[in-house]
Amino acid sequence: MAEVIATNVEIDEPTSSNYTFALVTLTSLFFMWGFITCLNDILIPHLKTAFDLSYTQAMLVQFCFFGAYFVVSIPAGRLIKKIGYQHGIVIGLAIASIGCFLFIPAGSYHTYPLFLMALFVLASGITILQVSANPYVTALGSAGTASSRLTLTQAFNSLGTTIAPWFGAVLILSAATAGNEAASVKGPYVFLGLTLAGLALIFYCVRLPKITYREDAGSSRDSAWSHRHLVLGAVGIFVYVGAEVSIGSFLVNFLGEANIAGLPEPQAAKYITYYWGGAMVGRFIGAALMRQIPAGKVLAFNSCMAALLIAIAINSEGSTAMWSILAVGFFNSIMYPVIFSLALNQLGSATSHGSGILCCAIVGGAIIPVLHGMFADAVGLQLAFYLPLICYIYITHYGLKGCKPQKGSLPQIATTCVTATENVTGPGK
Repeated sequence: MAEVIATNVEIDEPTSSNYTFALVTLTSLFFMWGFITCLNDILIPHLKTAFDLSYTQAMLVQFCFFGAYFVVSIPAGRLIKKIGYQHGIVIGLAIASIGCFLFIPAGSYHTYPLFLMALFVLASGITILQVSANPYVTALGSAGTASSRLTLTQAFNSLGTTIAPWFGAVLILSAATAGNEAASVKGPYVFLGLTLAGLALIFYCVRLPKITYREDAGSSRDSAWSHRHLVLGAVGIFVYVGAEVSIGSFLVNFLGEANIAGLPEPQAAKYITYYWGGAMVGRFIGAALMRQIPAGKVLAFNSCMAALLIAIAINSEGSTAMWSILAVGFFNSIMYPVIFSLALNQLGSATSHGSGILCCAIVGGAIIPVLHGMFADAVGLQLAFYLPLICYIYITHYGLKGCKPQKGSLPQIATTCVTATENVTGPGK
């Protein structure tokens, strides 16, 4: 989704200019967690069918996955301080690999809670991985080119989200047979587990530049809450991640509706590529536009267009509804990084704390899909899309007015979201 440039790390080889190998290996991590995160969009309709779940129950997949960001990110930040970033990458990969292998007993025993546990373990590893990997990318080279390096790695993250639906459609949905739906996920996730384990071994053996944590002088753990645009930005991150994840989670079922496209699951899954692929293309177009147009206005335009497209999808049928909802992905592209950067604008010494608060707000990806599922069960799948529509309306307001720096407009709020998470990348979108 986005990136936060680490300003509190030091590298032990500041004069070295050849970090190509390190960057290549790190880029593979961005691809992998984008791929795994997007694979949930295939897993949800598959498990819904396998266990005859309601929409609310099926959305527990995202609740467990993105809930790990909220639960694990703070302990992960503290762990990385003690063991270092490279060892953190190894541990993150190892835990994610274990999560993949837990799909074996989950599929064998045909137990939905075991699938949810496996997803939480997998997401916990990815969370540790993200806390560890981002500082490497920002530190491997000059500060002036840090953004370009992060843009490149994020492009590969988007590549992973674009490819994953095809992978899942062919190896999970198409491979499933009656009575064997739950077991059909074992093979693909074992393959992913072996891949992650292999990457863990590579990162354990290779020598990467060592970077260390440095506390920001004069930083304050509480002052970030006194910045109104930061608090509103945290709400923006919450609703954006929730809306993006929620839409992706329901696409297969939405395209399978008789009045929309009536597509079987394996075919509908392949169309998710357009949703995430649009975000990949839009990232580069948006980056170019924001050189000439203020980021807040670009954010407001994109979110307004997303809301309009969802409204069309709700109130139409057939190909119009289908392509309208898929086109939302294109306008999602710049939202996370823009909200993040606008929320941190002019925070000064409170920047680290503010970044941690924003990272905790990723938990929206756990909560809003469940709410969306509850609405879908109550009023129908198509009408339930009013929930993400409301989320985008809020983001439009934030881009136009809420993002303007203004200190002291909101009282301080007690929080457990502390500075340990300031080096977290977005959740793989």
